[in-house]
Amino acid sequence: MTRQAVQEAVPDVRAPALPSPPGAPARGRMAYWPTLACLAVLLCAAYLARRHWPTVEHGAQRLAVADPGWLLVGAAAAVCTWGASALAQQGAVPRRLPGGRLVAAQFAACAANHLVPAGLGAGAVNLRFLMRCGLSAGRSAGALAVKATAGATVRLVLIAALAPLCPGLLRVPRVSPAALAAVLGAAALLAVVLAGPLRPRCYRALASVLPEIRAVHACPARVAALWGGSLAFAVLHCLVLLSVCQAVGLPLPPYQVALLYLAASGAAALLPTPGGLGSLDAALALGLTASGAPAATAASAVLGYRLLTVWLPLLPGLAVLALLVRRKAL
Repeated sequence: MTRQAVQEAVPDVRAPALPSPPGAPARGRMAYWPTLACLAVLLCAAYLARRHWPTVEHGAQRLAVADPGWLLVGAAAAVCTWGASALAQQGAVPRRLPGGRLVAAQFAACAANHLVPAGLGAGAVNLRFLMRCGLSAGRSAGALAVKATAGATVRLVLIAALAPLCPGLLRVPRVSPAALAAVLGAAALLAVVLAGPLRPRCYRALASVLPEIRAVHACPARVAALWGGSLAFAVLHCLVLLSVCQAVGLPLPPYQVALLYLAASGAAALLPTPGGLGSLDAALALGLTASGAPAATAASAVLGYRLLTVWLPLLPGLAVLALLVRRKAL
């Protein structure tokens, strides 16, 4: 009787173990992708630093003797950007989100954004977080679209407000006829694609976003959180750069530095690199240098801004991302 019971129990014990081996490699690959992406970003950064080593070396030397008080102000502003992003995200959704996990998700999204091009990393992290909080996929995507639209609108308004204070600073670059023809051709092709195969999807996406926008603006508290958080996020990033510029003694007015940052970050968004790596750095350094700042001082300012907003929080942000995934918060 005992032997028969044991024989009947053996298949039940072994059966659950059969599906495990095929799934194990897939889970291993999923666990390795953040490390591989981080190594790829670090290799790209090392390549860019090696290519422009004299400028980077001079900038690092100047940053090493910079005013530590102003650098601490910049670091505090960089930390506050995660809270501002969390506030804007809270304003874009109807239900109350867990505050601690929301801020942690923004910290993790910031790190993921520097591993995947065009902001896809931050979008994926926030999408998973909102869905874990009980929102449907459609509502989560709509909330992200509302937040992104508010952020872009705030930046345009700030540029329009600061541009009159710096006449002639933002100049439309000269474009060759061939480049203009290429841009117009690409725009025409995009219009044809959107009006053709993608037209139903565009209508569905717009139909899902418009109710979210109306729902947000029907509640004053959500309006204040969305627009206030978006404004604080942009202003705090400007404050980080301004603090680093003060620390290295960059001789430009604060409003001019803020305008250059807003314009450079908008231009860098057109080139989908992870976290604007390379594109934002080049646009920002070029704008500061063209405005009269010495090349070494401009390089140190850009290097310090990147250090506070990207390189120092990168590994802790990836650790928080892994912790959130392990606790099934993402």
